[in-house]
Amino acid sequence: MRRTPPSARTTTRRVRRLMVVGLMVVSAVIAAVLGYRAPQSSSPSSSSLPSLSFLPSLPSSSPSSPSAAAPSHAPRSEHRGALGALGSADGVVPDGVTIYDDAIPAVSKLDPGLLKALRQAATAAADDGVEFYVNSGWRSPEYQEELLREAVFKYGSEEEAARWVATATTSPHVSGDAVDMGNSDATEWLSEHGADYGLCQIYENEPWHYELRADAIDRGCPRMYADPTQDPRMQQ
Repeated sequence: MRRTPPSARTTTRRVRRLMVVGLMVVSAVIAAVLGYRAPQSSSPSSSSLPSLSFLPSLPSSSPSSPSAAAPSHAPRSEHRGALGALGSADGVVPDGVTIYDDAIPAVSKLDPGLLKALRQAATAAADDGVEFYVNSGWRSPEYQEELLREAVFKYGSEEEAARWVATATTSPHVSGDAVDMGNSDATEWLSEHGADYGLCQIYENEPWHYELRADAIDRGCPRMYADPTQDPRMQQ
């Protein structure tokens, strides 16, 4: 039998020890990795969840609390401040008012013929899925003058303001002969069908402003003015 030299046996033992040590190191690494992942794969506890403090807190209120239920007609924000002393009795229109809201003076004090035509048109428009909301209707002289003062401040001169707001003595809103529709669907519907009910847009720059022109049912609406300054009624 051929005997292995001592140096070769020593080398073999060293290689085996290195392999054993290597396997132990690899096993330790695997165990450490598995030990790190194991808690993450289990159901998280409250202490391991991230903080949710960045989320806003919701107010706690029951349906019966005053803050939970919004009023049916919340005041428009633009009527606060300078118009704070004015209210519904002056023709200020809350949000969500339709042409059927008789409890709102801006609607109930419209000219009866205009109101009738608007409601007839609204009934037909409803078949097309369009509802007539009112942005403004009848106004008191005080309300109209306040709107005019605001327009002068906004546009910088009485001449420019007159293109948008009439005086209390000339405005068809004060007499109850005009309505400003509150949504684009309604104005689009009226631009196409309004003449059938005698309802006409009067000014090119105010597609929301409608008045009654009974002759329009047979003859169509008259030619629009560029703006109120071109309307002879405004020259009184």
